[in-house]
Amino acid sequence: MPDTAPNRPDLPAEIARRRTFAIISHPDAGKTTLTEKFLLFGGAIQMAGQVRAKGEARRTRSDFMQMEKDRGISVSASAMSFDYGTYRFNLVDTPGHSDFSEDTYRTLTAVDAAIMVIDGAKGVESQTRKLFEVCRLRDLPILTFCNKMDRESRDTFEIIDEIQELLAIDVTPASWPIGVGQDFIGCYDMLRDRLELMDRADRNRVAETIQIKGLDDPKIAEHVPAHLLDKLLEEVEMARALLPALDPQSVLEGHMTPIWFGSAINSFGVKELMDGIANYGPEPQPQRALPRQISPEETKVSGFVFKVQANMDPKHRDRVAFLRMASGHFRRGMKLTHVRSKKPLTVSAPVLFLASDRELAEEAWAGDIIGIPNHGQLRIGDTLTEGEALRVSGIPSFAPELLQTCRAGDPMKAKHLEKALMQFAEEGAAKVFKPAFGSGFIVGVVGALQFEVLASRIELEYGLPVRFEPSQFTSARWVSGDKEAVDAFTNANKQHISHDHDGDIVYLTRLQWDIDRVERDYPGITLTATKEMMG
Repeated sequence: MPDTAPNRPDLPAEIARRRTFAIISHPDAGKTTLTEKFLLFGGAIQMAGQVRAKGEARRTRSDFMQMEKDRGISVSASAMSFDYGTYRFNLVDTPGHSDFSEDTYRTLTAVDAAIMVIDGAKGVESQTRKLFEVCRLRDLPILTFCNKMDRESRDTFEIIDEIQELLAIDVTPASWPIGVGQDFIGCYDMLRDRLELMDRADRNRVAETIQIKGLDDPKIAEHVPAHLLDKLLEEVEMARALLPALDPQSVLEGHMTPIWFGSAINSFGVKELMDGIANYGPEPQPQRALPRQISPEETKVSGFVFKVQANMDPKHRDRVAFLRMASGHFRRGMKLTHVRSKKPLTVSAPVLFLASDRELAEEAWAGDIIGIPNHGQLRIGDTLTEGEALRVSGIPSFAPELLQTCRAGDPMKAKHLEKALMQFAEEGAAKVFKPAFGSGFIVGVVGALQFEVLASRIELEYGLPVRFEPSQFTSARWVSGDKEAVDAFTNANKQHISHDHDGDIVYLTRLQWDIDRVERDYPGITLTATKEMMG
């Protein structure tokens, strides 16, 4: 993260009370359930929906695409804002499924902290590790929630050791579980010295808190069975001796993660985690940009697009650009400069999200995430400012790992297909390459499930049945170099050349050997697997 020096000026109160964070986890660790409970405790919804519950009324609020509802997985990152006490939380939900990781990587450029959810039985899983590495690249502060403690789970020290070893980060327990699985009755709050007991009868009720004076308070014995109490006293004593104490500065720098234990489905441990975000999470941070970094306290408004979602409302062909406010105090109807096109853009109908409910945003401050409906002018990586030519940097686009040819079922509809694919490319849902030779399009994705999602969305949203067929190519690289070298290269390799939706030249390859050959035979050419997305 850019300059987080302690001598930065104090932020205006409205900005300082904002906490903008993402939740990252392996699929099925309980992230969507945790999101629901956040909304419940923030007073945003009255009854948390269960991911696989029956009936429209109980659908989880943060999953709005048909496919997500059918499968119970989150495919696109959605943003939600709600108040919690004196704080304003901006929560960005991310897809946990590895096939959608690019969306998640980009989302992490738009938040100031991450909550890592791990499953008490499974510990740190592969996908979590991948996402965690991205957080480390950006020095994002990380708070950890160990979920599903009401099921059989691993030894607490073992879980903490695994996080410390695999992720190379100091772990400090913010709470300590009392019993596991059937015996799990709650936690001892190590930061505030009190007992938190779980209510198994009512999943939407906040557990009761019992104030105690230290672990030697005889009152504990009234609430905790003797065999669990002995174990708790012994473990807490060991934890205090062996594990580091909470250092708020170290958390903000991304070197230490506090861990809370709980059960999201039973609403347990969630409130403590939310208090943790409020007390130890960072306020809005400066954003890296060219030619200079943007500080949140600047009075002029600026923001950048980190995600574009098409057809959030299937009745209207709109696209909503998700804009992270980087600085200033935005008011509805403001005229901002779209830096890439240098054109003014009046933002007359910005929306705030409460999952799939949206309301007009009359104002927004640095740290907030608003949606701007538009007809394709805004792309991922675009920066909007009050006139200054600033461009937020560090939003990646990755070379796809799977390539297939896409054809319309009806050849007469090829033009419609082009429009649909371009829209998905701008949304960041897929890479679309138009080969210099031949017809059709080559579509690139990170995971195979995305082809299914694309085919079903093209049919649903555009009424176009499409076929994905295997392509002869296995990977794609962006081409750069001076104009003469690039022209010579493209002329000599026409059957491998295509253009992406921005018009940039892409070299499609069959084998690693092709890439090695280019590097050997064309020293003036650079092939890259990532491209910086900048407006």
